[in-house]
Amino acid sequence: MIERLQTNSSIIVAGHRGWKSAYPENTLLAFQEALELGVDMLEFDLRFSKDKVVMVIHDETLDRTTNGSGPVSDYTLAELKRLDAGGWFGKTYEGLKIPALEELCELLAAYPDVLLNVEVKPHPEAKPVADSAIAMLKDYGYLERCVFTSFDADVLAHIHDRHGLKTQGFPGELMANFVPGPDGTVSKMWAVGISMQLLTPQLVEHYRELGVLPWCYCPDREQQVYYALGCGAMLMTVNDPLPALDIRKQLNLSAFAAPPTPQRNKRGLAE
Repeated sequence: MIERLQTNSSIIVAGHRGWKSAYPENTLLAFQEALELGVDMLEFDLRFSKDKVVMVIHDETLDRTTNGSGPVSDYTLAELKRLDAGGWFGKTYEGLKIPALEELCELLAAYPDVLLNVEVKPHPEAKPVADSAIAMLKDYGYLERCVFTSFDADVLAHIHDRHGLKTQGFPGELMANFVPGPDGTVSKMWAVGISMQLLTPQLVEHYRELGVLPWCYCPDREQQVYYALGCGAMLMTVNDPLPALDIRKQLNLSAFAAPPTPQRNKRGLAE
């Protein structure tokens, strides 16, 4: 299912931590709202609790996105569930909880066509987190929907070599333990995430020549979306999905369009 991104010619919109600009990130509400809006993919972050439950949370510590403090890995599932993960974003969202991966999997059952970008955060236990997450996603029948992401090249290689799954890496200067050369980290990357700060047509073409799908993050304004399209980055991981979805509609593009045979315009989009 994820393979169709290799031949896609449309704009693919991935919700970064759900609908991050409008709702508290990595909460079930942020994911639900992004899904109802019509994103093609969800991106989310994984870490272990103290009792080795896979939790959906970005930061290593609880301080920024909850009313707790200290490392996520110092708290059990039960302790994490007592924390508020919404009030920091706005009083309306008080009472939201940090979801476990299993809860997100249950939510995703109603959206069988949505793809998943599963980011395993760097940590000494990142490889076991990846193994546990992959086992759960396999049990739910979701693996064919997934690409696995990490800023740690060792974790990326583990997922590629041990599990044979598709991975998204990043330009080498952004990754820990990056191995240069044609047989290094890039050889284990199916896709690459390029930040808007680094995105250029030349870098997109460089990765295309290496056989790596060039994706980008986070074009959240209309002009950024058009710039990404001009560079040739068709999959966009965004905090605010609205500009990219609106532009896709204006251009009469549908999700997962087949490669066109007609002429193409200067941005490389199908006429």
